[in-house]
Amino acid sequence: MANNSMAHLSEYKNRYDLVLLGLTLSLIGIGLVMLYSSSSIMAQERFGDSMYFVKRQIVFALLGLAVLIISKNLPYVLYRRLVYVILGLTFLSLILVLLPQVGHRVGGARRWLRFGPISIQPAEFAKLALIIYISYSVAKKKERMRDFSVGYAPHLVISAVFIGLVVMQPDLGTAITFAVLTFLLLFVAGVRLRYLLATGLAVTPLLALAIALKGYRWERFLAFLNPWRDPSNTSFQLLHSLLALGSGGPLGVGLGSGQQKLFYLPEPHTDFILAVIGEEAGIFGVAIVLLLYALLIYQGVKIALRAPERFGTYLAFGLTMAVGLQALINSAVVMGLLPTKGLPLPFISYGGSSLLTNLFAMGILMNISSYARDHSRDWHGDNWLNSQARGRRGKANA
Repeated sequence: MANNSMAHLSEYKNRYDLVLLGLTLSLIGIGLVMLYSSSSIMAQERFGDSMYFVKRQIVFALLGLAVLIISKNLPYVLYRRLVYVILGLTFLSLILVLLPQVGHRVGGARRWLRFGPISIQPAEFAKLALIIYISYSVAKKKERMRDFSVGYAPHLVISAVFIGLVVMQPDLGTAITFAVLTFLLLFVAGVRLRYLLATGLAVTPLLALAIALKGYRWERFLAFLNPWRDPSNTSFQLLHSLLALGSGGPLGVGLGSGQQKLFYLPEPHTDFILAVIGEEAGIFGVAIVLLLYALLIYQGVKIALRAPERFGTYLAFGLTMAVGLQALINSAVVMGLLPTKGLPLPFISYGGSSLLTNLFAMGILMNISSYARDHSRDWHGDNWLNSQARGRRGKANA
């Protein structure tokens, strides 16, 4: 079966997923335009160069596209062979970033490793490492995934270690993203739902405690419940985000004409860039961006459904959900549907680590797509995710 799989991979290795590539480039293009609009005045004020952030993002975009091309042409099965090397190096980077002599502190958080003028955020790459590890492990265990000690506990332990290290930075938003990605991957792999629900119930008090014990997190949560509670302090960013979205109306005030980016909305080029899009391009512009993400998720899930074997299926699904989940959380925060968290909007927000990681993920997805079987047939003649879903429905109806 392994030989047949390798022969199949060789047969389809030259295929390119132009749809996925087009969606990715469209989001990057929108990001560069809106990055200039949202940051030019602030960049001129801080650095004397209105193009400061755009120039750096273009460099990261070019590096990221090179990474995409390389990862597109590397057989994705390579990550299965290197899974423990990847996991070990990522674990080491998460340890190093916590060391005062090594980790770079910004705004009270120690999340970066600095190499000259370049800062790297290990948590972004840890997300990919965790997806690769879980995809490899669940694909290997197959039918034993319903066994607690084999299919659930080992993945829970590894994920908990990564999540704990990220919380210590502190970066609760990214840690929550790790947890949700882990649960999604384990769910589609066949872990018993009661294990996941029990873990969720057990973790909820710990999450509440993590919020309550940190004053700024608690204040953000209260600001989420009542944005007008402290408009000049903890609610400031959220209120100006809502003002930007509200003043944009259906079609926006025009590119470059937004007011909230003029030192009202803090850091408009990073986590709240969607608010600038809403003000300048209106609800229509926001809808276009969200539609592009929806199409990207659809394409990624389709690639997962057509992957030639289990590891490719889970890997494609995990990478797609990583981008989709981050876009969903960021959009919800900007619209006041979730408490404020420091998560960038994929491909659009300013940030080199995020852009490089996401383009690396898209390259892997394109590689899996190039090996996709026609008519969604997998190694058993029927798609694994579809069979999993039917199995769950059958149990529910029994």
